[in-house]
Amino acid sequence: MKCYNDFINKVNELGFMTLNTVIDGFPAVADETEGKWFTGNSDTDPWCWKDRCSQNKQLAFGNFFGGKKGFISPDYYSVFYVAYHPIESVEERWATGKITSAYWNLWNLISENAAPLSTHDLRRLMNVTAKSGGSSLDSAIKSAQLNFDITIAGSRQKTDKLGNPYGTPAILYDIVDNYIPLTWLENKQRLDKNSAKQKILKRAREISHGLSDSDLLKLFKY
Repeated sequence: MKCYNDFINKVNELGFMTLNTVIDGFPAVADETEGKWFTGNSDTDPWCWKDRCSQNKQLAFGNFFGGKKGFISPDYYSVFYVAYHPIESVEERWATGKITSAYWNLWNLISENAAPLSTHDLRRLMNVTAKSGGSSLDSAIKSAQLNFDITIAGSRQKTDKLGNPYGTPAILYDIVDNYIPLTWLENKQRLDKNSAKQKILKRAREISHGLSDSDLLKLFKY
C-alpha cells in the first residue's frame, strides 16, 4: 500500500486488519505499507490514515483486536457489532454491577456531550490524572470500544494557551449510536451473536497465513 486510497481499498477487500503487527501472519497495516511513517503527509503517511479514515467515516478505527488497534470496513462493522455489543444496555450493566464506575462516568460524559471528547477532556471532566485514576479511565475507554459502546471519531490538534499547535493530535471518542453511519448497521438484525462470531473467525482464517484458530481467537474477545 503506497497511498491512502490503497489502504482504504485493502481494508474493504479484507474486511478488517490491525494497525501494527499483533500476530505474525495476520494482516497489519505496518506490514503492508511502502510509505514512510510520521511524515505528516495524509496521503502517504500510514500514521495519518487512522485519523483520516475515522474522521471521514470511511472505516472504523479502534481497539478491536484483543485490545489492540485496527480497522473494520463498513461491510463488516455490523458483524462485529452483533458479535461483541452486549445485549444489555449500559444502564442495565451499571445497575447489575457489570461495569466499573470509570466506565459508567465515561459513558455519561460522552453520551451527554454535544461533541466528541478526547482523553484529555475526559480526564479533566472526571478530575483524574495519568498517575491518579488515569489507568482506570484508560481501561474503561478500551473496554467500551471492545463492547462497541463508544468509537474513535477522528482527532483534534492540541493547542497551547496562545492557540499554537503542539504534539500529536488527540484521539476523539463518541458513542457508536451518535457517530457510526446507520448504513453500517443496517444488516445487524440478520445474525445472532454466535453466527456473527463464526463469520468473523471464518474471514480471519481466509485472510491470515499459517495461523490456527487458537491463534486467531487471541485477536477477538470470545
